[in-house]
Amino acid sequence: MADSGERLQAFLDAYPDIEVFEVILPDIAGGLRGKWVTRDKIHSVLAGELKLPASSLAFDVFGRDVEAWVFDSGDGDSYCEADIETLVPVPWASRPTGQVLMSMRDPEGTPSPLDTRFLLQGLIDRLQSHGYTPVMATEMEFYLLKDELDEFGRPLHTQTDRVGGFTAAGQTYSLDTMAEMGEVMHAMRDAADAQGLPVDTLIKESAPSQYEINLYHSNDALIAADQAIMLQRAIKGVAREHDLRATFMAKPFGDLAGNGMHVHCSLVDREGNNVFDDGTGAGTPLLREAIAGCMASMADVMLLLAPNLNSYRRFQRGSHAPMAPCWGYENRTVSLRVPADSPAATRIEHRVAGADAHPHLVLAAILAGILYGIENHLEAPEPLEGNAYEQLPPSLPRHWPEALERFAASDIIREYFGDEFHHVYTLLKQQELDEFDRLVTPMEYDACL
Repeated sequence: MADSGERLQAFLDAYPDIEVFEVILPDIAGGLRGKWVTRDKIHSVLAGELKLPASSLAFDVFGRDVEAWVFDSGDGDSYCEADIETLVPVPWASRPTGQVLMSMRDPEGTPSPLDTRFLLQGLIDRLQSHGYTPVMATEMEFYLLKDELDEFGRPLHTQTDRVGGFTAAGQTYSLDTMAEMGEVMHAMRDAADAQGLPVDTLIKESAPSQYEINLYHSNDALIAADQAIMLQRAIKGVAREHDLRATFMAKPFGDLAGNGMHVHCSLVDREGNNVFDDGTGAGTPLLREAIAGCMASMADVMLLLAPNLNSYRRFQRGSHAPMAPCWGYENRTVSLRVPADSPAATRIEHRVAGADAHPHLVLAAILAGILYGIENHLEAPEPLEGNAYEQLPPSLPRHWPEALERFAASDIIREYFGDEFHHVYTLLKQQELDEFDRLVTPMEYDACL
């Protein structure tokens, strides 16, 4: 295979009009940091010569330093390592543009303990040390809204009725409704093709103005997470190009369906055989160990699956958002579903994460759970049949402070994510929580003033 320099030159030859590159570093809160680099400087980026402050990995959702950590860390520079596999054009940009994802290494060359791509890769490597490779795919829900707000600052629907309100139902799976948004949907699919993102299906979801785009599975979980981030960026970019706004906010409307990110996962052995497949569709004992680990760790990793204040508005009865660790076959009321499929495709569908969560950390949380189950030989309970909401009381953290408290005390997080990540992510989310605690909402004035 050609080295990175040769592949970069081939890319430049294929896209002679590209003027600038967006070099992208995902931070731990899900933000995309980096720089615009001119065409003549992209060689130095691929050579590992670009520096950014190490704190670039630890901005909160408002783009601020974690004040309780940044000065103690010294806030020195670290080196950014571009991944040639993610070098693609940006077809929605107003001028010819390319983009590439990066990871960060300390000055000594070791992977940064806060780099989410390296964190995920470390868990992949740990699974492979047991002889297993994860195969993963994401399903991404989002709202496609007008690029304007009402007088209260709320977003406006694109799917409305003839008297000016949003329709009472979202026309789930409606091909006619998809056709009404055909131009922007085709543009999203074209952008995905241009960036090598393997889009499976485009779907009209249950709420007004809500859609879903699914990606094919990948036998490289890092690629699956990279593709999820790139797909979200493509959806937002194409929407903006069409004077619309795409949002992956977990619950943009309190009385409508939230945006979830469902993740499918199986494990294959060194010969490529699915180790969850027992030939019947019921699954192997290893499948049950993996499920047991995901259930046992679910409350600890909840802050990664639902990282924001708004994330917890998804978890309401009747909302299809899981509220307790449980599993079952072909059951959409459980948190871990084993879909009906051919035995060779036996897999776990993890249904807890919101679309506002960081894809790399969501996939890492799932793999950590699977590892926890396999390494400790945990045993799953019997699968649930029927309505899980009626059979189990809510037991997952229902509110942000509760999830933060569970995360902060978690030995599972320390074991699978490392002490430094555990410490800084706890400080970061506490900083965000403190900011929201200081905010007095309009509803409080209406009720109390």
